Amino acid sequence: MHIHAEEPLSRAHKHSSLINRSTVAFILLTSCALAQTPASAPPQKLPTVQQVVEVTATRLPEQPEDVPAPIEVFTGDELRARGAQDLRSAMSSAIGVEIAPGGDAGPASSVPAFWGLKEFDAFLLVVDGVPWGSTFNPALTTLDLNDVERIEVLRGPAPVTYGATSFVGVIHVVHRDVETPGRTLTVHGGSYGSGGGSFSTPIPLGGDWSSRLSIDGERQGFADDRTDYRRGHALWRVEKKPVGENRIWFNTDVNWLDQNPASPRVRDGLTLSADNPVDANYNPPGAFLDDHRFTGTVGFDRKVGGALWSTTGSVSHSRQDLYRGFLQVLLDQTDNAHGFKERIHLTDVYVDSHLSWKLPHAVTFLAGADYLHGTGSAQGADFDYTVTLAGLPVQATKPDVLDVTIDDHRDFFGSYASVEWRPLDRLRFDAGIRLNATHENRKDADPGADTSSEFSLNKVRASGSVGAIFSAWQHDQDSLNLYVNYRDQFKPAAIDFGIGENEGGGEGQSTILKPETSRSVEGGLKGRFWNRRVEWEASGFFMDFSNLVVSAPGPSLINAGTEHFKGFETGATLFLPHDVIARANYSYHDAIFTDFVQDFDGVLTQLAGKRLEMSPRHLGAISLFYAPVRGLMGGVEMNYTGSRFMDKRNRALAEGFATVGISAGYRTPRWELRVDARNLGDRRDPVAESELGDAQYYLMTSRRLDASFSVHF
Repeated sequence: MHIHAEEPLSRAHKHSSLINRSTVAFILLTSCALAQTPASAPPQKLPTVQQVVEVTATRLPEQPEDVPAPIEVFTGDELRARGAQDLRSAMSSAIGVEIAPGGDAGPASSVPAFWGLKEFDAFLLVVDGVPWGSTFNPALTTLDLNDVERIEVLRGPAPVTYGATSFVGVIHVVHRDVETPGRTLTVHGGSYGSGGGSFSTPIPLGGDWSSRLSIDGERQGFADDRTDYRRGHALWRVEKKPVGENRIWFNTDVNWLDQNPASPRVRDGLTLSADNPVDANYNPPGAFLDDHRFTGTVGFDRKVGGALWSTTGSVSHSRQDLYRGFLQVLLDQTDNAHGFKERIHLTDVYVDSHLSWKLPHAVTFLAGADYLHGTGSAQGADFDYTVTLAGLPVQATKPDVLDVTIDDHRDFFGSYASVEWRPLDRLRFDAGIRLNATHENRKDADPGADTSSEFSLNKVRASGSVGAIFSAWQHDQDSLNLYVNYRDQFKPAAIDFGIGENEGGGEGQSTILKPETSRSVEGGLKGRFWNRRVEWEASGFFMDFSNLVVSAPGPSLINAGTEHFKGFETGATLFLPHDVIARANYSYHDAIFTDFVQDFDGVLTQLAGKRLEMSPRHLGAISLFYAPVRGLMGGVEMNYTGSRFMDKRNRALAEGFATVGISAGYRTPRWELRVDARNLGDRRDPVAESELGDAQYYLMTSRRLDASFSVHF
C-alpha cells in the first residue's frame, strides 16, 4: 500500500506525571503573580508610551501608525517578559501570522504563513537590515533571538526597497545597539535533555569605536525519537561613534547548527495512518542536517549635500551537510524508504545603496539600487533502505560517491525610487516603483543515469506600490487612521537543491520554474485610544497570485497556475496599570486555487475553487502578561488554528486545535528566575506539509517545560 493519507493517534505521554504536577504549580504561581498588588499600592498611572520605530516599510525611521500598511513592532523587553526563545513563541501574538515549528529544514526551523499562504519562501526574513538567505530561501535555521531590541512585522508584499523577495509578509529582527549598557548571562534547561546558556556584553575598543558581543549555545531535545539539535552562535557588532548623521558599522555573525531530524507523519487516505506512531522516526540511523553559516556585514550613513547616503553590504557562506530519508511505502517490507546524502554550499552577496532627501512641501524622496547574488552547488546521491513502521533503526548503507550535481547561479538587480508626500497634516501619500532584472543559470548532471541539462532564464519586470493614509481623528497621543494600498510584486521561483527530485520538469528533466507574481489591494484602520492604553487595528485584503510554487508527487516542485487570497485581520493591545499587557487578535483567511490542473494517479484534475492545503481559515490568539520591574511575574497565552485541508483536492480535513502556554517567575533589577510551559494540552496536530515526503506532515511539537535564570550586571 502506497502512502496517500494521515490522522492523529493517541500516544504515551513522556514525563506526564512531572508535567501535570508542574502545570498545577504554574497555574497557582501565575494566579498569584497576576493578583499581586503591594499593600500600599500607589495610584494607578498611565503606561509609559514607548516610541517604537520601524524601518521595514520605507528604509527610514517611521512610527508604525503613520505608514499605510499593517505593521506591528514587538520590543525586546516584551519578548523577554514572555520568555520567547524561537520564532513561534516570538510571533505568538502577531496578527494573522501562523508559525509551524520544524519542517523539512529540521527541528530548529519553522514554516511561517501570512495571509493564508504557507510557502517557505513567500515571506522575507531580514536581520539587522540584511535579507537573510533571500537569494534562495530564508535562513530560518540560523535565526537567533538572543539580545534582540525589537522585531518588526509587516503584513503584505515587501516594499520596493527590498526587491524581488516577498509576497505576503516581512519579519525584520533588529538586535541591540552597540551602545546598550550592561551584561546579561542566562542559563536554561528543560524537557528532553534541553539546556544551554547565553551571554551578551559591550566590549570597549578604544577611541571612537564601540562594540557588543552576544554568544549562546544550546541543545534542544524533542519527544520524537532520535530528534534534537545543537547550536552555537556568536554575533559581534562594531560601530564608530556617530558624528551627526554620519556613522559606520560592521557585523559578524557565525552560526554552527547540527540537527538530528524528525520524520513527518504519514497520511493514509483521508486520515493520518494508525500504523504510523506519532513520534516514529523513519530516517536512516545517524541521520543529520548540519548547517554552518558565516555572515559579514558593513554599512555606513553619510551626509552628502542635502541628502543622506546609506549603503549596506553583506556576504554570507553556508555549508550544509545532510543525510536523511522518508518512508515511501506504508508496509513493513524491504526498501520501503528512500534517502538522500548531500553536501550543499551556498554563497549570498547583498549590496544596497540609496539616497534620501527631505524636500520642500513635506516631501521625502528616496532613490537607490540593490544587488543580490547567489551561488549554490550541491553534490549528492539517493538510495533505498528499509525501516520498520514502528520507526526502529535499521542499518542503511550510505552512498560512497556523491556524483549527482546541481549548480545554480542567480543575479537579481533592481533600481527603485519611492516618495512620501503630506499635502495636509492629516493626509499622506506613498508611492514606489522598482525595475527588476533577474538572471538565473542552472546545471544538473547525473553520470549514473547518463543525463545532464542546463537552463537559463532572464526576466526584466517592473513592480511597485501606491498607498494613502488619512487621520480621521486626533487628540494628544490618540488617533484613528484609515489607510489603503495597492502592491504589484514579482519574485523568481525557489530552488531547494533536492537530489533525486524532478524540479519543475517533464519527462525526468529539471528546469527553471516561472517567476511568481502577485497583485494585491489592502485597506484598514489603525487606532490609538485612552492615552495609548489601547492600540487597535483592522484590515482586509485581496491578492491575485500567479505561478505559485507547490510540491507535487515525485517529489517535485511545480508552478500552480493562479490563486486568489482574501481575508480580514484584527487585533487589539491593552497596556493596563501595574505592568500588565493584554493582546487579542482574530484573522479570517480564504486561500483558493482559481485555475490549476494537476495529475493525480494519471487523472488530470482541475482544482479551481479548492482551498490551498494546510491553510486554515480561522486564526486567533489571546495573551495576558504581568511583568513588573521587581516581584512575581507571569502570564498565559492561547493560540487557535482552525481546520484545514491536508490535500489539494480538499478531501482530508484536519480539525482545528488550540495550544495553551503559561509562564511564572520572579525578577529584580539584577536577576530573574522563570519557568515557561508550552502546549499544555500536548496537541500533536499536523501543522506543515513536507515537500520531500509524499502525503506526509510535520506535527505540532509536544508539551514542554523550560526554566531559566538570568543575571544582569
